[in-house]
Amino acid sequence: MIEITAGVVHALIREQFPEWSDLPIQPVARQGWDNRTFRLGDELAVRLPSAEGYVAGIEKEDGCLPILAGYLPLPVPSPVATGRPTADYPFPWSVRRWIPGRTVESAADVDRRRLARDLGAFLAALRQVPVGSGPVGGPHSFFRGCHPSVYGHQVQAALDMLAGVVDVAACQAVWADALTSAWPAAPVWFHGDIATGNLLTTDGVLSAVIDFGTCGVGDPACDLVMAWTYFADDERKVFHEAIGLPGDTWRRARGWALWKALVTMAGLSSPASADFQNQVLARVLADPVAH
Repeated sequence: MIEITAGVVHALIREQFPEWSDLPIQPVARQGWDNRTFRLGDELAVRLPSAEGYVAGIEKEDGCLPILAGYLPLPVPSPVATGRPTADYPFPWSVRRWIPGRTVESAADVDRRRLARDLGAFLAALRQVPVGSGPVGGPHSFFRGCHPSVYGHQVQAALDMLAGVVDVAACQAVWADALTSAWPAAPVWFHGDIATGNLLTTDGVLSAVIDFGTCGVGDPACDLVMAWTYFADDERKVFHEAIGLPGDTWRRARGWALWKALVTMAGLSSPASADFQNQVLARVLADPVAH
């Protein structure tokens, strides 16, 4: 990871977009892992990949977001300009319209049942967007949109490391169940990183979806993991009904949730709370959502 400060952003803006050089620059309160985001004045935001592995998302979002926006029921980021690498910052970067709201992870007033319904409806609408020349899931999406078996080696490595810490047999059963089907239809759009930090709310209601850096076309199962990482009990049922996908898709989604919990707990992925991932794993093992 490289250090990205407000000073670096100011230098980039001053050199490449001098018309905005007088606007104040402030880092957003809650930063993501893949990118760093800074507020630019009142109406713009600057988004910069934190490492080379996330650079592909800039060009992809620039091309995909204007297309998706015309079909979706909620706002998504709107690219305004794309910056070039410099000696101080080695990657392309982007300027977008600022979208107001609080992330689900930082909002205290979220209507969780309504969020389950509205998020499910958003993802159902996303699947209906014409695929066109949308990018097929692969390395650019960290294999979201592909079959979960692509990460079978990581699941096994994590289980070897976590023997005695997790119920290995139960995890293996869930993983085996996830591998018994594949997406049977034509590829559809997926977001690739549906998480509490990428969902904005206003007055407790879902108001925008951000961070499409891992989006593409393929199997939408990867977009369902909020059923285990956030929703509980009846909320999961509401989410399930709003999504409108069959049970085999949910089995693969459960596999995606299992993979993420295991590799994070084993230290094979980006850092996260061990307690949180233990809770996710417990939900994954206890609740298949779709029966």
